[in-house]
Amino acid sequence: MTKSVLNFDSLAATELQHEPFDWAFANRLYTAEDAEVLARTYPVDHYKSVARLSGGEKSYTYEARPLIHIDSTDVAFEDHLSDTWRQLARDLASPAYRTAMSRLTGLDLSTAPMEAYVCHFGPGAWLGPHADLKTKILTHVFYFNSEWRAEDGGCLHVLRTKNEDDKVDTVLPLVGNSSIIMRSDTSWHSVSKVESGATESRRSMNVIFYNGDQPSSMWPDGETPSFHDYPPPAVAAE
Repeated sequence: MTKSVLNFDSLAATELQHEPFDWAFANRLYTAEDAEVLARTYPVDHYKSVARLSGGEKSYTYEARPLIHIDSTDVAFEDHLSDTWRQLARDLASPAYRTAMSRLTGLDLSTAPMEAYVCHFGPGAWLGPHADLKTKILTHVFYFNSEWRAEDGGCLHVLRTKNEDDKVDTVLPLVGNSSIIMRSDTSWHSVSKVESGATESRRSMNVIFYNGDQPSSMWPDGETPSFHDYPPPAVAAE
């Protein structure tokens, strides 16, 4: 039997916090050895650029790669992943992960549509204050940087309001850390802009549970994304 990468018992035992909304910080989810491999072999293939530069609620810019498509248990581009990443993806697609998340949140997530994708936030990338789409139940964000300084940006900010400065807590994107954001009209959070001095991209994975039969917010039906490796090739000056 293949050994799981995720520690489901540790995840299930995580305490849900209720201020300023329902959310949780979960760590100790894998061994130090697996954490090192996950950080070192973080995926660099099959990314698309994602951006919305409106200046309003939920402005953003980053790179995203599919891991598990909604309503599927197949691992996307599996041949490009390390053995440890393949197993982590299988763990996410397993009933054991849904059971652990259901115990943590108090919700029945056994049949909720789920998807997972990984993200590179390079220099200048950010995610503005927002409360998530109403189609989502929750988002579980995992982080994979082996080292990170708060002054390099790229940190999750848990906000009391949609004001970026109204911070209640901060989570650094260090491997082993993860955050669970329960969607509500007041679940304000953001990712601070990655500074130009950061020595590597801010690396994360989003696992999203949806309400009912909802389309993916990241990989809409009919889209044919133009994939590239990360970092993308430089654009020649005109």
